[in-house]
Amino acid sequence: MGKPNKLMFLLFVIIGSVVTGKNSNRNISVGVILDLDTLLGKMARTSIEMAVEDFYTVHSNYSNRLVLDIRDSHQDNVKATLAALNLLQNNKTEVIIGPQKSSQAVIVSEFGNTSRVPVISFSATSPTLTSINLPYFIRTTINDAAQVKTITSLIKAYGWREVVPIYEDTEFGRGILPFLADALEEINVRILYRSLISKLSTDDQIKLKLYKLQTMQTRVFIVHMSSSLGSNLILKAKEAGMMSEGYVWIMTDRVTNMIDSLNESVTIAMKGALGVRLYVPKTDKLNNFTTRWRRRFQVDNPQETSNDPSIYALWAYDTIFALAMAIEEVRVQNTKMLPVFPNGPLLLEAIVNVKFRGLSGNFELINGQLRYSSFEIINIVGRGIREIGYWSEEQGLSRDADESKKKGYYSTLPGDLNPVIWPGETIVVPKGWEIPVSGRKLRVGLTVSTRLEYMKVEIDPHTNATKASGYSIDVFEAAVKRLPYAVPFEYEHFGGMLGDSVTYNDLVYQVYLGKYDIVIGDITIRHNRTLYADFSMPYTDSGVAMIVPVKQAENKNTFIFLQPLSLDLWLGSLAYLIYTGITILILEPNIRAPLKRSISRHVGTIVQLSLFAYQEKLESILSKMVAIVSIFFLLILTSSYTASLSSRLTVKQLQPTVTDIYDLIKNGDHVGYNRGSFVGELLQQHGFDGAKLIGYYCEEYADALNKGSAHGGVAAIIDETPYINLFLAKNQKSYTMVGPIYKTGGFGFVS
Repeated sequence: MGKPNKLMFLLFVIIGSVVTGKNSNRNISVGVILDLDTLLGKMARTSIEMAVEDFYTVHSNYSNRLVLDIRDSHQDNVKATLAALNLLQNNKTEVIIGPQKSSQAVIVSEFGNTSRVPVISFSATSPTLTSINLPYFIRTTINDAAQVKTITSLIKAYGWREVVPIYEDTEFGRGILPFLADALEEINVRILYRSLISKLSTDDQIKLKLYKLQTMQTRVFIVHMSSSLGSNLILKAKEAGMMSEGYVWIMTDRVTNMIDSLNESVTIAMKGALGVRLYVPKTDKLNNFTTRWRRRFQVDNPQETSNDPSIYALWAYDTIFALAMAIEEVRVQNTKMLPVFPNGPLLLEAIVNVKFRGLSGNFELINGQLRYSSFEIINIVGRGIREIGYWSEEQGLSRDADESKKKGYYSTLPGDLNPVIWPGETIVVPKGWEIPVSGRKLRVGLTVSTRLEYMKVEIDPHTNATKASGYSIDVFEAAVKRLPYAVPFEYEHFGGMLGDSVTYNDLVYQVYLGKYDIVIGDITIRHNRTLYADFSMPYTDSGVAMIVPVKQAENKNTFIFLQPLSLDLWLGSLAYLIYTGITILILEPNIRAPLKRSISRHVGTIVQLSLFAYQEKLESILSKMVAIVSIFFLLILTSSYTASLSSRLTVKQLQPTVTDIYDLIKNGDHVGYNRGSFVGELLQQHGFDGAKLIGYYCEEYADALNKGSAHGGVAAIIDETPYINLFLAKNQKSYTMVGPIYKTGGFGFVS
């Protein structure tokens, strides 16, 4: 080549370099760490390789090109760590994609922070991984805490009050628990028990965990584990009879996202379970990719069955697109073997600012992790799934994913979801609890009450089982039914009859000794009893009162018309009328003059003026005022008299024979009380002579009161107001209640 030709060639090279820009084409080393012996790892590899090919087919003019360096971590944290170190130290890797697991990502991200190399994971979902403590960690997936509100909305919608999380013993499995517990607490749902299962658990160990769950009353289980361990759990649950009617299984997105790739035997065993996963809109672009991906995956993995790409495969594909677009925006410097890569901060900023419409939906990172909009709730029905609804932050539960069709309020109502086919192929919503298959029942102590209306106890002669009835039993059993979980219990009879060999103090003390878990009956809440046990809220009125006979005052004599007004009132009224007559006579000279000195005529005139002053022609203003007052007095007296007389003629007058307990003490009367009750001790504390106190059963009350204190009976019965009300309901004509004379806490249950 001649000298002019060499100069011309050099000129073209310089011009070409100016035209193409300051940066020449450059390969960017991207390390990829996957568990290639897992289905998720195989899916991700196919998606990542397709993404690189598809991106540069469309953007062939881009100056920077991603070059993949794929490493297999073999599901081992140490191998994942060694792979990351090798990529960083020996291969000039400027970005790491992966690793797959949260436990691996924690360690690798620490290296990324030190070397200022972004670590991008599309599958590490533990909420403990954040850009706050790991600034070079980027999550192109959603973290597990994002689905918690969808799960709690389901639980609230169906009214379940207790749940049991079943999760694997890994960083991924444990990470969701604090967020799940907080969300459940907000809706007043309790985590009864936490079932932790190791990834290395054998089938027998998993069965033991399930059998323990069978002994509990809760039937709502939230499964949060990898698809492989979750599949094994469900198969063992099916064998244990726990995929039957009455059970509720809610699968988090790690299992639900891989549902299309699970073995058919697993999906059939899972029939009736609910699942939560991110909602991915169906598009033509996604359908086209799925077709191409399925063919490519079969070529890459001929030993695997035909599968559709999971959401993780879509996220892996979108991750490559986001990375390729970000790198093209950065003026990448050539790097040597340095401990810190200068391109890291620029790459990190460019990646987190990328926005585009990907296969999985809108790709946008908020605080270093993928932004999400709504979740899909599915019902697994054997070989397929049913979409029963959606959840979004703005609308809550809805049947339709289209925001424009949703109602204008936040919903947690089951009516806003499609019907569910539950385990056991039933459409009846499980109540969330059942009586456990095994386990100790609540021991409920009771005894025969002196009032059978409150407690009646019978022993079955064939089974020796204790049967009970009465108001106290009805209250207890109604309260148990209202509990949000099952409380299996059995009645145990504390022998003897109250008042003979048993007192309620004895019965309460049995709870303190641990013989019974709870004691029920007509047990009064008293201070001395609260020293040994706790009491429920009272379920009856409280107080101690007296039952006394009544004397019937039926006035049918001839002079009953004199009784409405007392003698004092009669005399007072007569004096007032005479005074009125004399006053008018003094004030009216025209009336007084004709009388002259006749005393009899004066008396007659006074009487006439007292009663009929309004008929006389009065001239004095003062006498007229006196006459008006007299008229009002007569009207009031007449009205009062008429009302009182009418009452006496129509109503029988019942008067208690005793109105004050201290009259009983003063008179030395015999007093009765409920046999076996604390009332006897109470009366002695109030000054009653113990020799004057007699214990009776309720059916003996009437006879004792009829005899009276002087004839071997009692002057009054002192008892608690609930018992008195029962007695008076049958004997209201002859007896009455006086009081209450003492306040008590009412009847309650002991625990």
